Amino acid sequence: MASPPLPLPPLNPTSTTSSAKPEPPYKTPSSFSKIPSWVSLNPSSSSSSSSSSSSSSSLQSNQNRTGIVENLHLLSLSKQGRFREARQFVSFMDSSSIPVKTHFYESLFDSCGSWKSLQDGRFFHRHLLKRLGGRNPDGPLGDCLLKMYLDCSGLDEARKLFDEMPHRSLATWDIMISNLFASGHFTEAFVVFCEMRLEGFWPDSGIIASLLRACVDGLHIELGRQLHAYIIRSGLSHDDYMKAELVNMYVKCGFLDSSIRLFDHMEERSAATRTTLMVGYTRSGRLTDALALFRRLLSEGVELDQFVFSIALKVCCELKDDEIGRQIHGCIVKLGFDSDSSAGTPIVDFYVKFGMIDDAQKAFCRISDPNEVSWNAIMSGYSQCGRYEECIKMFEYLRNKETALGSSAYTILFQLASNLADSNSGYQLHADAVKRGLLSQLHGLSALVTMYSRLGNLIYAHRAFELIAEPDTVAWTAIIMGYAYHGKAFKALELFNRMISLGFEPNTISFIGILTACSHSGMVLEAREYLNSMNKVYGIKPTVDHYNCMIDVYCRAGHLKEAYEFIKSGSFEPDAMSWKILLGGCTTHQNVEIGEIAGENLLKMELKDAAAHVLLFNLYATVGKWAEAALVRKKMNERGIRKEVSSSWITVKGRVHRFTVGDKHHPIADKIYSKLDELDSAIKFSQSINCFNERMEQLLDHNSLVMLGGSIN
Repeated sequence: MASPPLPLPPLNPTSTTSSAKPEPPYKTPSSFSKIPSWVSLNPSSSSSSSSSSSSSSSLQSNQNRTGIVENLHLLSLSKQGRFREARQFVSFMDSSSIPVKTHFYESLFDSCGSWKSLQDGRFFHRHLLKRLGGRNPDGPLGDCLLKMYLDCSGLDEARKLFDEMPHRSLATWDIMISNLFASGHFTEAFVVFCEMRLEGFWPDSGIIASLLRACVDGLHIELGRQLHAYIIRSGLSHDDYMKAELVNMYVKCGFLDSSIRLFDHMEERSAATRTTLMVGYTRSGRLTDALALFRRLLSEGVELDQFVFSIALKVCCELKDDEIGRQIHGCIVKLGFDSDSSAGTPIVDFYVKFGMIDDAQKAFCRISDPNEVSWNAIMSGYSQCGRYEECIKMFEYLRNKETALGSSAYTILFQLASNLADSNSGYQLHADAVKRGLLSQLHGLSALVTMYSRLGNLIYAHRAFELIAEPDTVAWTAIIMGYAYHGKAFKALELFNRMISLGFEPNTISFIGILTACSHSGMVLEAREYLNSMNKVYGIKPTVDHYNCMIDVYCRAGHLKEAYEFIKSGSFEPDAMSWKILLGGCTTHQNVEIGEIAGENLLKMELKDAAAHVLLFNLYATVGKWAEAALVRKKMNERGIRKEVSSSWITVKGRVHRFTVGDKHHPIADKIYSKLDELDSAIKFSQSINCFNERMEQLLDHNSLVMLGGSIN
């Protein structure tokens, strides 16, 4: 531990004969080298023979009287957070009889508060007490000292200083109350507020506003209501500024109706208040009202910022209204906001959610300086739309530019690797994320668990799960889903029960994982129990997705009649997927009677859906009803329904190879089809399958091309 600096030699040494000058232990700052001699810290001891003793005395007097340079240097040290040097320099100033200017103490306390340095704040406080004869300061200097203790979390010292202040101004009360609220000490803040009123102080709108904002941060609606009552009693309720703060508080605390009543009584409604109310409508699910308010703002000519437009685009996504969304995009372009990432990124996200990846790409290209959220939005769009190669190229471009990517980007990339079924890419991404130190974040590890699960590597998935120090419900659900989709029902159930025993509340996705596990393992009774427990035990209302999982449980177990009765029970409103699952189960178990009922209900919902017709066609083809199958195909042609061309892909030597049905565009297509002919001949010869001619179309699909392409490469 370094010892404190020794006292410096006197400014005017008595000895002038020695040629060697003693070196002071505190190095004189280089910035002092060019100042006039009369403020020098170490003036030359040898003076001109013409200098009189009176001029030497005058020089000493000037140095003791000014000290402005020393004070400025002290202030510079404190602002840079170099408090150890600052304390040493104060000792030097004391030994040199150079006082710290009173107004400089204010800046010293501000610096200590900014750097959260309580120890140094105490040092300067003690130094000030010596200067003031043991008396604490009041006025602006006392306020600065009080704020320093509050900023540095020295609550006990702040309270003691506050109580001992002989004169407390309105600013003093404001500092004490607002800082207590900001640090989460709500009860103490309201106690001080009541003390202020008892001492006859009337808080101004600034203090009330800070109190209301603190209520928002702590979601203390009851305290907010008490403040509202005080505002009414004190006559501040007619102030639109106060109303705006109250609207903000009620919206963010979830009391939308109260905020609407206040908003309706405002004479002048600022754009910020309108935006706040629009956010409230959105959070409360009143999307139509949010869009109506947005239209009204446009018609009234209110100047809107990028944030309002981003909210409006999100509302359009929720309402699934791409037409209005495009109109909003036009307004953004007209105002010139589209080049800014704060407005351009929501446009990209809007088009991605509607599957319009080309429009999303155009919007992205118009952003002048894309941020991390912008890159994540377009990469997510590429991944969702199956354009994996573009996503990979974009990632490589960002990595080559050494762009800092966050955990959200790697979450998208982990999903991409699992969609590609590319283990090598998954390993590389995992290593890259570790190198960048991003896997310490909880959701990054949860995404890693999901990736390895989808790649079929449950060992690595479980290891990734064990790396999470404190797994939350999302992490538990990820590992449960992994075991569930691979048919490891007992392990999935074991993990689910362990999660419950540790006090974690399951969410809707957790139950989808459990029901999926039961489905893949034929556990019908267990699935019923878990479905019933959702509402009764955990207070979670099952969605149609959960009921569809239960239908799948019945169908996989061959209980088609129970599945049909379950749909007819009226306990939920079946959607198209409900009937698709039942129809698929009927195809597997060759039950034409229930299958036709499912197909009829499905076509009522989705008359022009290709998948619905294909499922019904497969049912008839499976049982050999070719006339009925041909009729389904004829209706498809009459209705202009065409099955969307599917594709499969395989990664070989770092390159993604994509194939579609009848694809002949691959560079080695001739070799692939030649090998396919060999396999066809072998299959015919061995007679390993039945009804070869009828099933030929199904065998010669894109998946065959994928396997052959991989083997030939």
